[in-house]
Amino acid sequence: MADQPEILPESLPLSRPYEVDSLPANRLIKFDLVPDAAELSALTSALGLTGLKKMRMIGEIAPLGARSWQLDAELGATVSQVCVISAEPVRTRIDVQLRIKFLPEEKMPDETDETLLDDELEVLGKIIDIGVIATEALLLEIPLYPRKEGAEMQNGTSAPDGEAAMTDAEVKPFAGLAMLKEKLDNKPE
Repeated sequence: MADQPEILPESLPLSRPYEVDSLPANRLIKFDLVPDAAELSALTSALGLTGLKKMRMIGEIAPLGARSWQLDAELGATVSQVCVISAEPVRTRIDVQLRIKFLPEEKMPDETDETLLDDELEVLGKIIDIGVIATEALLLEIPLYPRKEGAEMQNGTSAPDGEAAMTDAEVKPFAGLAMLKEKLDNKPE
């Protein structure tokens, strides 16, 4: 997959929203997100994959002070893509740990606050959608240029019949200009 598809949150096929106002302020909420077959199919298409299996996100949303929440989760999935070299199928297992702190906008640290630099922070909205979080985390982990094990690029360049292939030095931008200048200088008048 050369470019990541642009996906807007409202177009995501996987949604499991938790209304922030309904979350208990004194205990954590555990969740186990496993998309159904239709959601997996829609995610496969939306993410530009050839297959998506065994997707699951297990975790919890815990209170983190007044009007702040922390999500801790484990996301796992097996994605199938096309090898960028051989065009053969490639499977990749993705396992990632997530920790996101949701803070009201007024509690968000400024860019100079080094105490929270390692934390993933989000502005707290009206909902925490674990389906959107799972999809975004998966998208970030999908290989941009999937390669089947052992697949290698052919080294060198091809040239028209009867001509020598260009060397690495000749491929460089200024080397090409130098070759053009040489041809023009040696052109019979």
